[in-house]
Amino acid sequence: MPIPRTVHRHLDVNGVRVFYRESVPDREDAPVLLLLHGFPSASHQFRRLIDALGSRYRLVAPDYPGFGHTEAPDDFVYSFDHLADVMEDFVQKLGLSRFVMYVFDFGAPVGFRLAERHPEWIAGLVVQNGNAYSEGLSDSARGLIALRPETPGSEEIVRNLLTLPGTRSQYETGVADPELLTPDSWTLDQHFLDLPGRKEAQLALMFDYHSNVQLYDSWQGWLRRHTPPTLIVWGTGDPFFPEPGARAYLRDVPDAELHLLDTGHFALETHLPEIAPLISGFLDANA
Repeated sequence: MPIPRTVHRHLDVNGVRVFYRESVPDREDAPVLLLLHGFPSASHQFRRLIDALGSRYRLVAPDYPGFGHTEAPDDFVYSFDHLADVMEDFVQKLGLSRFVMYVFDFGAPVGFRLAERHPEWIAGLVVQNGNAYSEGLSDSARGLIALRPETPGSEEIVRNLLTLPGTRSQYETGVADPELLTPDSWTLDQHFLDLPGRKEAQLALMFDYHSNVQLYDSWQGWLRRHTPPTLIVWGTGDPFFPEPGARAYLRDVPDAELHLLDTGHFALETHLPEIAPLISGFLDANA
């Protein structure tokens, strides 16, 4: 099977040069999947998924400000509300009006903000270790969320997470077979984390993460009101977002399709052959 063509572009969005990857499918009217990446990665985490599905579907994967190849001005204010503002403008400028949204890690708080602002955009959700429930927070995640910049030692704790060992551990923890992981992933993530200003951006976002927890009730209400078709694929060894966070979605979208996988946070790294057909079937049925 031929590998689909993927284009790599920048789009100016109110002073932010948003980098994004986009597949060019065989059909102009192909279903659209918006891929919202996690921490500390960027759109490159989806490159194998784009290769697997890009000939049949239009996959669009942007980098947020502070991540990947996106270029933000020096005075950009890093908060989850502001990331969502940029992604909202990006979607509108790209002309996307109806799509399935893939939310992973940081992609969940960005994506659910978009969903609340524009429910008409959302044809369905693919949730992969993207948390929206208090029971989906591990003790270590709760500890990080509780950090505040004025608390002594908080910045050091976060900066330790932004080192190469910290980045690598996010890939390896909970993975049954580490040989399935390519070191290219965490090496590339670390390259971007080590660029000027990037660690400061991540500090600001980590200290803002509590704003997401405060919105969990609102997002759950959105799910109950709109009951979007939902596919949940979840690595059960995730050190941040454990399995109860996946099952909790079934309270609000009881018809959701749930698949639990014996892997860690970055489930696509080890289980692409299982996940890609699930997404394909979901897009065929709902996009």
